[in-house]
Amino acid sequence: MLIKGLQKTTLIDYPGKIACTLFLFGCNFRCDFCHNPELVVSDGGEIYREEEVLEFLENRRKYLDGVCITGGEPLVCLDLDFVRKIKDMGYKIKIDTNGSFPEKLKLLIDEGLIDYVAMDIKAGRDKYELVVNSKVDLDKIEESIRIISGFENHEFRTTILPRFHDENEIRRMMEWVKDLAGEKMGKYYLQGFKNQGKFVGKGFEMEGDVGEDYLDRLKAVAEEHFNDVVVRV
Repeated sequence: MLIKGLQKTTLIDYPGKIACTLFLFGCNFRCDFCHNPELVVSDGGEIYREEEVLEFLENRRKYLDGVCITGGEPLVCLDLDFVRKIKDMGYKIKIDTNGSFPEKLKLLIDEGLIDYVAMDIKAGRDKYELVVNSKVDLDKIEESIRIISGFENHEFRTTILPRFHDENEIRRMMEWVKDLAGEKMGKYYLQGFKNQGKFVGKGFEMEGDVGEDYLDRLKAVAEEHFNDVVVRV
């Protein structure tokens, strides 16, 4: 397990909690528009020792409610014993995942090691491999959607880029997810792409930020299927 980043305080990564965020190295997807290449492709940067992070968390128990574990894709390398140590300190734990490791996800849930799950849904079935620039086992994506939708504290989210996501694509996505999640669906976030000047791949250097107007158009389509759709700009 490689910990490549530690954000010591966040008020937005874990809904309703004062938290910190741990960034783990490694991802099985190669989304060209991903703005965290240092978490996907090795850059030789700083690695945090597990003992160093656990000491920080021990010292911040009075000030933090939760710990967000993200990536990359954290389930590529996440050490369950490390999660247990954090949980034993009394922290709430949130996992961000791309949904390609349902067995690991179910184990974390079954052992009571996580309290909140956020899953990125990249596109509809037909476009998934195009958007993530990788081979994808869609059966595993679907299994993760089923698992997460049955877990009380969860959200699904999609990073919106107009070249991939228009009204028709959102409609196909929502129909697909609704069929898997049924009425157990939690919040669905549509979050606009932001050009932060660095990417895993090429071809997005001139891509503009996605504004609220475009997101609201897609939100109206998503709400044909789900009641709790939220825009993040």
